[in-house]
Amino acid sequence: MDSPQKILIVALLCILSVVVNLPFGYFRKRSKKFSFRWLLCIHLPITFIILARIISNVDFKYIPLFLLAAFIGQFIGGKMEF
Repeated sequence: MDSPQKILIVALLCILSVVVNLPFGYFRKRSKKFSFRWLLCIHLPITFIILARIISNVDFKYIPLFLLAAFIGQFIGGKMEF
């Protein structure tokens, strides 16, 4: 895979990670801390990101970047108000 393609795929996966975690961050913030729903809101989106990383054949070295993007999505989702 060429370097520009790899950069594009990693960037798209980071954006996907943020977008997927936005609603989960919103629901996590409104759940009782350490409840089943709260834990589900934290861990369920990670499985989607892992699956997307495996399907796109991205190296393990980018996992911290995806986790940072997931944290940012959770944080922004927790701050959202409707």
